[in-house]
Amino acid sequence: QFGNALLHARIKRSPHPHALIKKIDVTKAKALPGVKAVVTGEDFSGYIGLYLQDRFIFCRDRVRYVGDPVAGVAAITEEIAQSALDLIEVEYEVLPPVLDPEFGISPEAPVLHPDLGQYVVAGFIFPEAGTNISNHFKLRKGNVDDAWDKCAAVIERSYRIPHIQHVPLEPHIAISKVDEKGEVTLWTSSQSPFAQRNLIAQSLGLSQSDMRVISPVVGGGFGGKAGVSMESLAVAIAMKVKGHPVKLRLTREEEFYTAFVRQGLVAHFKMGCDETGRLLAMENRFYWDGGAYTEYGVNIARAAGYSCTGPYEVPNVKGDSYCVYTNHPVGGPMRGFGMPEMHAGLEQCIDELALQIGMDAVDFRKLNCLKGGSILATGGRMHPIGLDQCIEKVAEAIEWGRKIPPSAPNKRRGKGLAAMWKAPAMPPNAGSSAWVELAEDGKVNVGVGGQDLGQGAFTISAQMAAATLGVPYESVRVAAPVDTRYSPYEWQTVASRLTWSMGNAVVNATKDVRRQVLDLVAEAWEETPDDLNIVDGVVVSHKSEKEIPLKNLVIYGLPKPDGSGWNGGPILGRGNFMPNDVTGLDAETGQGEHGVVHYTTGAQAVELEVDLDTGRIEIIKGVAAFDVGKAINPELVQAQMEGGLVQGLSSALFEHLQLKDGVVRNPSFVDYRIATSTDIPGEMKSIIVEVPQADGPWGARGVGEHSMVPTLPAIANAIYDAIGIRFDGPPFTAEKVYLAMLDAGIVK
Repeated sequence: QFGNALLHARIKRSPHPHALIKKIDVTKAKALPGVKAVVTGEDFSGYIGLYLQDRFIFCRDRVRYVGDPVAGVAAITEEIAQSALDLIEVEYEVLPPVLDPEFGISPEAPVLHPDLGQYVVAGFIFPEAGTNISNHFKLRKGNVDDAWDKCAAVIERSYRIPHIQHVPLEPHIAISKVDEKGEVTLWTSSQSPFAQRNLIAQSLGLSQSDMRVISPVVGGGFGGKAGVSMESLAVAIAMKVKGHPVKLRLTREEEFYTAFVRQGLVAHFKMGCDETGRLLAMENRFYWDGGAYTEYGVNIARAAGYSCTGPYEVPNVKGDSYCVYTNHPVGGPMRGFGMPEMHAGLEQCIDELALQIGMDAVDFRKLNCLKGGSILATGGRMHPIGLDQCIEKVAEAIEWGRKIPPSAPNKRRGKGLAAMWKAPAMPPNAGSSAWVELAEDGKVNVGVGGQDLGQGAFTISAQMAAATLGVPYESVRVAAPVDTRYSPYEWQTVASRLTWSMGNAVVNATKDVRRQVLDLVAEAWEETPDDLNIVDGVVVSHKSEKEIPLKNLVIYGLPKPDGSGWNGGPILGRGNFMPNDVTGLDAETGQGEHGVVHYTTGAQAVELEVDLDTGRIEIIKGVAAFDVGKAINPELVQAQMEGGLVQGLSSALFEHLQLKDGVVRNPSFVDYRIATSTDIPGEMKSIIVEVPQADGPWGARGVGEHSMVPTLPAIANAIYDAIGIRFDGPPFTAEKVYLAMLDAGIVK
């Protein structure tokens, strides 16, 4: 496609976690044969960011993490571009780094973003200028201080959740071309083509209509390909070599620390209940290790803040969720958007509190879990949900309360359960749109701007269009790839919102087509649209029993009844959707009537064995139940439940970005372990609960991320059931478990 004009780009990156840039000399690099352009921060002065515009495309005055982009080279081969990087001379003044979020908020910590108070920021994000706090979400409900004396049991626990990587099969890659008129085209593996168009254009001073993003098939995303990370680098370099496409790809090593990572978390929980087990109070503090730039991390902290009670009704709540700048890799969205990290500790505390008052953990959850009409921590009321059903069903499926002997004398067996909730963490006005057109053969083409990451977004779009119009599923095609010049607008493929939001847009566009078809036929047959229906692609009349295939009317129309001409013409439907009832949350209390669009809730349970000789954990059985409102495609829903459980298992048992002095020490699959097929539970069961969502298509709501949320605490609770040991954070590696058993005297 690109031919010999294609240039290859490489990026000069910071070797220091924190330093001032004193001087950059690119003279030697420019002189290297085959080099076509060298760019630095001096060439681009605009800030970029989604919720908080806090970074330059290339660093200008300082670097803030190991891997921060300092300069870029475009050359005729990737090897020449790499050689040119070695010729770029950068003089740094090394500064003390911030490597822990709790230290980061202290007065002793160096301020990493002195201009924080001047950054452009979304209205629902609350940075504190002069500090490293890029967002502080506060939640206040009732009177926590007075509630503690009324509690029969109180526990306090702290947990540290490490950074992990998304490790998509396909690393980040982008190709950008700027033509002679200055119009930009970006080809990239992306979850957010429209957001990339908007943010990159803003930063470079371009009109959004002069920027086009084409996003072909995505080889794994999990949040890591949302927003803008390396894509703006390719566009910036291409600006200097007009007419030449420029290709930039991250190596697998770079993928580990220069693309988004999942933020680390230090979490402190305090909760108490009365003698009957009823929760009375929670006081939780979260310190998110947001990394060097927190354009996305600020909203993760916000989501954790308004969800800090977990899926429970608690009358007295004090929550503080801080997103903190550190000199670690950039924290961004990952499957679950903060909820796996937050629930990891919270759901262990729920188990411990139940144990302390002598109550079964399942009964404790059923007593306290949110139900339709429950008062949320943010003050509004919960919509109808089936969380209590989910808890009951996973407990039944895992045979809760039945002790099963281990498979060998050197093993201990245990069961654990955890519940969860998650709302789509998005702005109040995130919108979707769709178009639907019909071809001469009556087949249906659907245009959407959301991306199919393997979760089945295109499949359910086709299903919804077929069901709404009245044609076979096989008659519907979804236009791909997503192209911002021709595809309808979609905010982003994030937040498990496409089935609900984009689905509503598809339904509305298809209803528009259906209305046009029925109006046209009704006039031609001198009937009313209420007399007509569309069945298997054929318009039929219940009144006259006439029928006509769609292919006979959707392009050329129909003759007027009096023979004086024709009506109709090519049928094209359009539809959009945007929630219109989301209210703000108070900056000091976090209170608001309708702070999010909805919640998806669910539960998981696992049964495992711990090997006393090695510490190795084997997950024998995993069970999941989620209230999805309505399963548009049950097989896809079950696949999401299974995939999320396995990815959650991976984060619980193996994954950990090992950071020392700001440097990732394990940026490869040699030292960064992820779950493989050998680690999958021998038995998995996925249970679909359906309590309809009022504004969802057919009552549907999303479930893509949720299935990863409760896995880690369910495993932690099962480990405790097996060996009586709790850990202050994952991963629960064989070595860590064995040494803990040694310390506890379980093994000798």
